[in-house]
Amino acid sequence: MLTLTEISDRLEIQDLMVDYCHAVDTRQWDLLDEVFAAGAVIDYTATGGPRGTLPEIKDFLGSVMGRFPAYQHLLGNASIRLDGDTATGRTMCHNPLVLPGEQGAADGGVLHCGMWYIDAFVRVDGAWRIAERFQEKSYLHFAPSAPGRPKG
Repeated sequence: MLTLTEISDRLEIQDLMVDYCHAVDTRQWDLLDEVFAAGAVIDYTATGGPRGTLPEIKDFLGSVMGRFPAYQHLLGNASIRLDGDTATGRTMCHNPLVLPGEQGAADGGVLHCGMWYIDAFVRVDGAWRIAERFQEKSYLHFAPSAPGRPKG
């Protein structure tokens, strides 16, 4: 049976994962400062991005994500293993990205990215943070816009 502390830790880590998605999906890159630990290493190479520090990744996200008219992160199937003030996790993510079409309209189809986030967590001053993250790619699938769909 899980202890109250273990239940609380799991919920706090799940909230941290949602906070990551919220920061990225709302393009509020500075909110990531509350998600990642100082010195965190973030590796997006499995889906074509860079490996770097939080400041480098924030710059990358700010320059790349603006190309997409819309996108979302949907998390599920989180496997979290606690070990005192550290933990590891493997969390499924579905990330559809709307591609721009003609003249920037959001009608260029949708790129569906399926992956897992593989994370190392650490408790810092009583709060959970991601100390290391990398992606494990499952699939990339392009779905074109439906023919005859209104533009814009």
